[in-house]
Amino acid sequence: MSDTTKTATLTIDGETYDLPIYSPTAGPDVIDIRKLYGAAGVFTYDPGFTSTAACDSTITFIDGDKGELLHRGYPIDQLAEKSHYLEVCYLLLYGELPSAADLELFEATITRHTMIHEQMHNFFRGFRRDAHPMATMVGVVGAMSAFYHDSTDPSDERQREIASHRLIAKMPTIAAMAYKYSIGQPFVYPRNDLDYAANFLHMCFAVPAEEYQVDPIISRAMDRILTLHADHEQNASTSTVRLASSSGANPFACIAAGIACLWGPAHGGANQACLEMLKEIGSPENIPAYIARAKDKDDPFRLMGFGHRVYKNFDPRATVMKQSADEVLDLLGVENNPVLATAKELEKAALADPYFAEKKLFPNVDFYSGIILEAMGFPTSMFTPIFALSRTVGWISQWKEQLADPQMKIGRPRQLYQGPVQRDYVDIENR
Repeated sequence: MSDTTKTATLTIDGETYDLPIYSPTAGPDVIDIRKLYGAAGVFTYDPGFTSTAACDSTITFIDGDKGELLHRGYPIDQLAEKSHYLEVCYLLLYGELPSAADLELFEATITRHTMIHEQMHNFFRGFRRDAHPMATMVGVVGAMSAFYHDSTDPSDERQREIASHRLIAKMPTIAAMAYKYSIGQPFVYPRNDLDYAANFLHMCFAVPAEEYQVDPIISRAMDRILTLHADHEQNASTSTVRLASSSGANPFACIAAGIACLWGPAHGGANQACLEMLKEIGSPENIPAYIARAKDKDDPFRLMGFGHRVYKNFDPRATVMKQSADEVLDLLGVENNPVLATAKELEKAALADPYFAEKKLFPNVDFYSGIILEAMGFPTSMFTPIFALSRTVGWISQWKEQLADPQMKIGRPRQLYQGPVQRDYVDIENR
């Protein structure tokens, strides 16, 4: 953490306390309150941690007012347009874009570790066929610590590296197997001759009865989906991974915790909710009525896929995702898809309405990602597992950064206690 000469003065009951202020390379200044409890005997109160920096990081920066998302300083739209997912993985993990030789070695390492231990197949068969793929992934990823004993010690830098590569390499295989199991089809093993996104699609949609060719446009769209969801600063699931790792938990347990958190509909399920909303609207002629409902405070209906807790401007990922949606639907011959037609008309109507403009409810990345995934053939139950697959590298990067931080302490949030004060136990016959 950089030195600072600025301070903030807090006055409590006539006593003043000087608190250091740190200036980041980007974003608002941060007041250091670590010694406040010891000095003044008070906590701060911040439900949801919306005004609290729990760590310092060099990985991802978001400026919600500007609609800006940077990975190690590189804008997400440039990465999505010019790079690809594994190169972005390298960038997030190591801080710089790789040389050609470094990228080749990294891709070869990931490609050659995509298979999972054969005995782990038994874990899938222990779940009911109608189990949600996310439930399966939480269990299987957590169980990896029972198989890969040489990469469970977070204090060992080499073991951290091995665990990082294993998780990035095996997560597509685990997600695809969870999908195949849920629809009653045989597992498809990974292929080393396919790139990361194409290999995942092949494992999801290939069957033993016939050859399956992955279209490069579909593969590119999947690669973009993975890239656009790779990391998103200190969100709920990332904070969960960091909190779990602060106890010294093994990497597989930490990532399983992140998957479990991501499963929440307020976090990873947004694109599924958006698609379900578009299907509920049905067709463009129904849009005015639904927009009127969205503006009615007494109506529970809300426009999903518009606005974002962080972005107060246009989501920088949405433009790239919209382009991919057009490409995929054009390729598949479903350019007249009623869901896409409704989505495009809803976008136009909402952006032209002063109500949404004033509230800065712009389309976000979820608005189009669900449409793309459905067009590819994925059921809505697979939307969040694909999100988990793409976000794994972000979780790992944040996990590695935290473990290397000499200031790391076990997470222990405080509370504003509002319960009863001490009272004596009353025997049951006297209650």
